[in-house]
Amino acid sequence: MRRNGGDLLVQVLREAGVDTVFGIVSVHNQPLVEAVARELRFVPVRHEATAVNAADGYARATGGLGCALTSTGTGAGNAAGALVESLSAGTSVLHVTGQVESRYLGSGRGFIHETKDQLGMLQAVSYYAATVLDAASAGKTLRDGVVRALSRPGGPVSVEWPIDLQYAEQEISVEELVVPRAPGPDAGQLEAAIAALATARRPVIWAGGGVARAGAELLALVEHWGVPLLTSNSGRGAVPEDHPLCIGNYGTSPAGRELLGEADLLLSLGTHFRSNETGDYSMPVPAAHVQVDLDPAANGRVYPATVPVTGDIGEFLRAAIESGRLAPVDAAWTERARTTREQVRATQRHGLGDHAVLSDAVRAALPRDAVIARDVTIASSSWGTRLLPVYDPRANVFPRGGGIGQGLGMALGAALADETRPTLALCGDGGLAVHFGEILTMAQEKPWLVLLVCNDGGYGVLRNMQQANGTHTYAVDLVNPDFALLAESIGVPYRRIEGPDQATTVLAEAASLQAPVIVEVDLVAYGPMRTAFTPPVSVPTAS
Repeated sequence: MRRNGGDLLVQVLREAGVDTVFGIVSVHNQPLVEAVARELRFVPVRHEATAVNAADGYARATGGLGCALTSTGTGAGNAAGALVESLSAGTSVLHVTGQVESRYLGSGRGFIHETKDQLGMLQAVSYYAATVLDAASAGKTLRDGVVRALSRPGGPVSVEWPIDLQYAEQEISVEELVVPRAPGPDAGQLEAAIAALATARRPVIWAGGGVARAGAELLALVEHWGVPLLTSNSGRGAVPEDHPLCIGNYGTSPAGRELLGEADLLLSLGTHFRSNETGDYSMPVPAAHVQVDLDPAANGRVYPATVPVTGDIGEFLRAAIESGRLAPVDAAWTERARTTREQVRATQRHGLGDHAVLSDAVRAALPRDAVIARDVTIASSSWGTRLLPVYDPRANVFPRGGGIGQGLGMALGAALADETRPTLALCGDGGLAVHFGEILTMAQEKPWLVLLVCNDGGYGVLRNMQQANGTHTYAVDLVNPDFALLAESIGVPYRRIEGPDQATTVLAEAASLQAPVIVEVDLVAYGPMRTAFTPPVSVPTAS
């Protein structure tokens, strides 16, 4: 059989360990989709942004590479927002998009699906982007893209491929994928950091997304040193959040701020110190700050770093432990970590009221390794990002860039990455409506997926902000479908939660079905939180 670019793509994906690809078929990618659908699993999503979101979720859940196929022009443009999310999170996604015939590239003729400077657009929203310029270099371009996506720090790589070159005949070879190791820390920086850590009496660790592959080393340091562990949202799960020294994502809580205010050193690991997780950078940080990151530009970018270290975080943590110079801190400081952990959770549970029961019910219904893909919604931004325990970084899937509507696509990718356990998509009705058509993808592919829809009839976060500011509400109330009828029309089971007494039973039953299921939380019937949630962002207002 004559083999073309589609067969080449399949071979490269197999080398990268990819067995499932997400996308939309088009006249400008048919050879690629045909080969993937024949040899691997092709999941036909309903929107190109979801193709990238699902590939992103697949990559996060597996710790490997995700792949999305889109068409050129409008299709590639539709994928751009989801690429921004992948870029924000640094996830390993290969986005392969079509392009017009190579002889028309850059001609501006208005050829179908042509857009102005598509490569420039892709470069703006990708970690790296390239064009397949001829059939002979296609394999090299694809493999180079895969290596760049998987390297650390990495991110989404976009490859545009002219349709005539997709059809061009290919000789398929088998190659070993070699991803370079992340560089270790400089010896001088390492020595200075260990010396600073050794003198600390009340140190605190702040772990960001960079610790995802260094969980064992981080756990060993926390237990040996006996120090409090705070995390960003991205750093959750590297140390299981039922560990007594893991305070978690509570750095800007009053108790978290108090703890940081008393600390004499901060060890930060692979974090961006995002504005919404630091109170717009108002979170107190000790004068002594050892910051470790793979990206040299990250050190000192937000908070001054008295001892910056550039290099692999796992290697740094192993070296710190093996140095033998970090003695356990005073028992009173270790106890302070435990009491702070209990205090922040008790305070949040009080503010949530009966909504804390939803967090408990989700955790009880799912195994420890189940992925919980959270969209940007009140439930996620309140209890989902903090109170809900996470035990593995691969289970902590959410839009780090803050855009709504991406949760279901990410959940689909994660669910199809491992169909031996349930996946939960935690969505609000407003965010779900952004890519509503993916409910059809869920019904078609039949993953073991619980879609938990928290329905408050609109954009509840913005409604709360408007009410808190004393203004009238505007542009926040939405028309929603009857979710029971919707589920029936697509052949998906439906369950409903109207009060806290139903949450545990309903979610446990839904998770046991081993099939897609829609669970609606009627928030009007359920009742409000004791303290209305507003997002931790500051918005300029007229004086």
